[in-house]
Amino acid sequence: MWPYPKVLAHRGGGILAPENTIAALRCGLAQGFHAVEFDVMLSKDEVPVLMHDCEFGRTLAGTGSVAGSTAEALTAMDAGSWFGAEFAGEPVPLFEDAVAFCRHHDIWMNVEIKPVPGMEALTGGVVAGCCASLFADVAVSDAGRLPLLSSFSVTALKAAKAAAPALPRGWLTERITPDWKSQCQELGVRALHTNHASLTPDLVRQIKDAGYGLFCYTVNDPQRASELLRWGVDAFCTDRLDLIPADF
Repeated sequence: MWPYPKVLAHRGGGILAPENTIAALRCGLAQGFHAVEFDVMLSKDEVPVLMHDCEFGRTLAGTGSVAGSTAEALTAMDAGSWFGAEFAGEPVPLFEDAVAFCRHHDIWMNVEIKPVPGMEALTGGVVAGCCASLFADVAVSDAGRLPLLSSFSVTALKAAKAAAPALPRGWLTERITPDWKSQCQELGVRALHTNHASLTPDLVRQIKDAGYGLFCYTVNDPQRASELLRWGVDAFCTDRLDLIPADF
């Protein structure tokens, strides 16, 4: 159930580059990573862009919001200076540009659908539809080449399923609740994604025995990464590309 790489670069480049930018993807690639996780939300004009925070102030200077800004305005903003002067002028990338970069360099993607509150269904549907269009040339049977759409939002995942049922999906949850199996069945997901801190060996066995892939975020300690893999976890993302190599 997990035909994908086992170690992913979190938000493209982990702690080594400004998150959710082409520079981050380029950095992860330079470290040997051909698998990444990044976040996607919608602009005011419903264009998918790479971004984690709904509001400006952390990775984008000033005040404002992603949902209140057009894609043209967002891609003109500096998404790199907050991280370091050497990244000044690094723009907010469109989702389609990030996909083009990843496909050109044979980088597999875990695309986290990150909706602004109130835009869950719209974001799930638009991102999934866009993704299906960008991968229209890849056969559904070639699962290892298709990106995996994931989200904490059940509404977004349901909309993604309706818009692009052939694309694989993963349900993100901070903590695995007793109803996890029925939730996975209802959503029709391929995998369960969770905070590694909430896992136990018994939970791992239950999830794997039920036939689901199991992915963890965000694992930054090599010893913990080894332990999780021994338990049977399929994959994880990491910020510490300097400590945990792609071929870990």
